[in-house]
Amino acid sequence: MNDVMLADWITVLLRVLAIAVAAAVAIWLGRRVLRISVRRLLEREEHDESLGVLPQRELQRRVATIETLTTRVATAVIGIIAVLMILQTLGIEIGAAIAGLGVVGIAVGLGAQTLVKDWLSGIFVVLENQYSRGDVVSVAGVTGSVEDFSLRRTTLRDLSGTVHTVPNGAIVVASNLTRVWARVNLDVSVGYDTDIERATAVIDRIGAEMLADETWSERMIEAPGVVRVDALGDSGVTLKVLGQVRAAEQWAVAGELRKRILATFAREGIEIPFPHRVMISRSVGSGPGEPAAEAGRRDATDTNDAGAIVAD
Repeated sequence: MNDVMLADWITVLLRVLAIAVAAAVAIWLGRRVLRISVRRLLEREEHDESLGVLPQRELQRRVATIETLTTRVATAVIGIIAVLMILQTLGIEIGAAIAGLGVVGIAVGLGAQTLVKDWLSGIFVVLENQYSRGDVVSVAGVTGSVEDFSLRRTTLRDLSGTVHTVPNGAIVVASNLTRVWARVNLDVSVGYDTDIERATAVIDRIGAEMLADETWSERMIEAPGVVRVDALGDSGVTLKVLGQVRAAEQWAVAGELRKRILATFAREGIEIPFPHRVMISRSVGSGPGEPAAEAGRRDATDTNDAGAIVAD
């Protein structure tokens, strides 16, 4: 009898050992597969020009984040399955344990829906390389530079210095303003009496001079120039000026371009239109015994805007 019980216990221990070994092998294989998959992801990002040139350290950080997260999840799942199998092998009823895990899972799922949503969104941000630290992005109605990023939230600092913490689950559309290259997009207005061809040539020349300038050539990819007449406004003609620049340089290049256009237009005699207001005051006339000058003053005082003609 004792020999039979001993044999049964040996059989049980062997089964437990086999389950533990199988779980360990599964975890090891899972890590290997995940590591290879992540390495391929790294190689794809390094050779995909559409994703831009990112620092190697940044790519390694993204890869490490995904590898750690997926490895932990896979290890937890395999570990739970192995423990349940071992309990069943030892003759312990696992139905109640599974039911308890189900109840706990439902409770955690209901209570942590937002947190899980944030994590999943963060995973996709990392996998798809939507943005990284230092990029200027617009997410969830907030625009600023990415100061920090985790799987749960993105921290932005806007132009006024305010820090915004945005949960990743709240990000529906992520607009990256500094990915690979950017574009100068200016509207330049000139008066209706201006020679449009001449104004276009002047703006194109300014763009070419900036591209040839050593100070700005490293920031620019192509010279800004007029691409079309964009609008016929109330007081002038609007010319659309576009130019391709390095990422995050569009604001500096646009500011320098405006300054040069303003100075050159002043030298070339090209007018930048602005609203004109002309006020004409008229005198109604003097009454009996009232001097004309006094009547004029009374009319200018009493009628005020009623006696003025305003032209914009």
